[in-house]
Amino acid sequence: QVQLVESGGGLVQPGGSLRLSCAASRSIFSVNAMGWYRQVPGKQRELVAALSSGSSTNYADSVKGRFTISRDMAKNTVYLQMNSLKPEDTAVYYCNLVILPWDYWGQGTQVTVSS
Repeated sequence: QVQLVESGGGLVQPGGSLRLSCAASRSIFSVNAMGWYRQVPGKQRELVAALSSGSSTNYADSVKGRFTISRDMAKNTVYLQMNSLKPEDTAVYYCNLVILPWDYWGQGTQVTVSS
């Protein structure tokens, strides 16, 4: 069992930045993949950014060039650096870890982009 705790969400103006953190309760050295998803009311949860065990990354087209996913093995933490935020980035952001055959989710952190 793995517990994930997200932090770093909040209210930011358009054009601003936030860094989300996802702290895992165990080592992330052997995870198969990790990622960030987001969801707005009435819509399906969507992939924002993913990082494989081999360090390859994948981003939603809507965030390419603005968001960066990274990890700190020593801190068992995954990050999502979000720059040039737009109102349409407003959502609840969820951290996900895949340790086959299971995947684990955090509780979510709200990001609101508004002036």
